[in-house]
Amino acid sequence: MQLLENLHPLAPLLGTWSGPGSGAYPTINSFTYTEELTFTNVGKPFLAYSQRTWSPEGAPMHSESGFLRMPAPGIVEVTLAQPTGQTELLEGTWEEIDTGFRISLRGRIMNSASAKTVDGTEREYVFSAAPGEVLSTSFAMAAVGEPMTHHLASELRAT
Repeated sequence: MQLLENLHPLAPLLGTWSGPGSGAYPTINSFTYTEELTFTNVGKPFLAYSQRTWSPEGAPMHSESGFLRMPAPGIVEVTLAQPTGQTELLEGTWEEIDTGFRISLRGRIMNSASAKTVDGTEREYVFSAAPGEVLSTSFAMAAVGEPMTHHLASELRAT
């Protein structure tokens, strides 16, 4: 299936990426995990996105799914649903860097009545083509009364 022209800048993301990650937040103990991200061309002007994480022992931890689109050059929008009772609408930018590109996003959150309160999120995805292809991720959130604070980071390779 041919990738639509508006998505060409995102083409290096296509496929499955996995690798180690670590997390911390003022209200919890620090932890490590394995992360897997999958970006799929569905023949429409967006990519399907899924994310899963596991503990070092292999127990499932978190998952989310959604869509990534590029409605104009340099503009990225992501919609995500999480089983913890949140949905995220993220908007931001795609910019070329020396070794690849960076996607920087800020999110607005909807929380279900039973979910922990998340007030906002920031995500960054950095694709580097050299040396070797690496997708680095970072995630910050303002939640449960804490200001915007770093929460997660991972370094992924195509599988």
